[in-house]
Amino acid sequence: MPYWLDRPERPDPLPPLSGATEADLLVVGGGYSGLWAALLAKQADPGRDVLLVEAGTCGWAASGRNGGFCAASLTHGLANGAQRFPDEIDLLDRLGRENLDAIGATVAELGIDCDFERTGELSVAVEPYQLDGLAEDVALARRYGHDVTLLDADEVRAEVDSPTYLGGLWDRDRVAMLDPARLAWGLRRACLDLGVRIHEHTRVTGLRPGGGALHARTLGADGVPGAVRAGRVVLATNAFPPLLRRLRAWIVPVYDYALMTEPLTPEQRDAIGWRNRQGLADTGNQFHYYRITGDGRILFGGYDAVYHYGNRMAPALEQREQTFTALASHFFTTFPQLADVRFSHRWGGVIDTCTRFCPFFGTAYSGRLAYAAGYTGLGVGATRFGARVMLDLLDGADTPLTRLGLVRGKPLPFPPEPARAAGINLTRWSLARADARQGRRNVWLRTLDRFGLGFDS
Repeated sequence: MPYWLDRPERPDPLPPLSGATEADLLVVGGGYSGLWAALLAKQADPGRDVLLVEAGTCGWAASGRNGGFCAASLTHGLANGAQRFPDEIDLLDRLGRENLDAIGATVAELGIDCDFERTGELSVAVEPYQLDGLAEDVALARRYGHDVTLLDADEVRAEVDSPTYLGGLWDRDRVAMLDPARLAWGLRRACLDLGVRIHEHTRVTGLRPGGGALHARTLGADGVPGAVRAGRVVLATNAFPPLLRRLRAWIVPVYDYALMTEPLTPEQRDAIGWRNRQGLADTGNQFHYYRITGDGRILFGGYDAVYHYGNRMAPALEQREQTFTALASHFFTTFPQLADVRFSHRWGGVIDTCTRFCPFFGTAYSGRLAYAAGYTGLGVGATRFGARVMLDLLDGADTPLTRLGLVRGKPLPFPPEPARAAGINLTRWSLARADARQGRRNVWLRTLDRFGLGFDS
């Protein structure tokens, strides 16, 4: 079980839906996207009848398994945004900062105990060729007014002491660290307090229009069917098999993995420093992300991003021995002074990714349904923005958000199988090869770059 979900304070599940009911707004999915949508809809109109259904329990999937990096970026980083949305990156950058500020304000206002810390993030170079990339990132960030500092090897090791570090970039204010499951549980509680009806262990098995509404068929984990008639629907299922066939071409589920250590002793903490508690990530193609938790553990994840043929998803795929072995080896290479540390938890989970590596949006059923998907690992923060977009789209409103090219455009679709798996696995192999060859990208990666499809794990 993921460390974040392995807590005695985990809330008891709410009963499945049984029988027929009606709602003004039906939210399908109880992760961050759905919880933010339900909360914001109810705050905007307390009289609106909002019903949320979740196939598991709220926050059990990606929202309770991630690293807890809550970033301001809406575009999977400034460089990706500047490349794909050059005419509006200034606006997107500002909206992202405002979105992160609003998350912090909501957490404080609602008393959500999720260890929200505005620590920033430290990107570290562990190979000489990565230093040039850090310098380019600093120049780009400063062009947009970001508070960033370029650190040499001694300076970065004064922050966090690893013999692998050759330099670093500290983005001081645009990333917060938090406890992801407690954020989801706090949003769930806030929704219930405002009168949102929530049914867990309730899977939506189909949607159809009729009579000026959408009709959802449901099936509870207890085997009891249900039905919902709703004026509007928010579809927030992300990587899971979508209720809209069109989404299958745009997203693929990719498995990501993480380890969690036992709490460090005071002596172990002294050996690595890390007093400013930043999130960390190295800058390889197959990168690692890691952070200190509220109780003094280290989460260490990333590196592998695994796709299974045919968009396959299964609970058994959440455990991958070869990835956990690699992550443990990389952890001890990063922190040899922690050779006696043990791991208490290991887990995997699914990220929904698309070819532009940041969320996309749309509507269906004559505007009665709105969706957002494709967050590619940066959904902790961006899902609140996505919820706002979906609600604006359902209102049919002409707003600054609905006018964005980010909102109006779509990513390129993935090809069907077997080309889909072949392309993804060729790309993974090529990225690993580039890491082993001082960043030199082969013909395949250069071709992807030429078509705006270059990416890392």
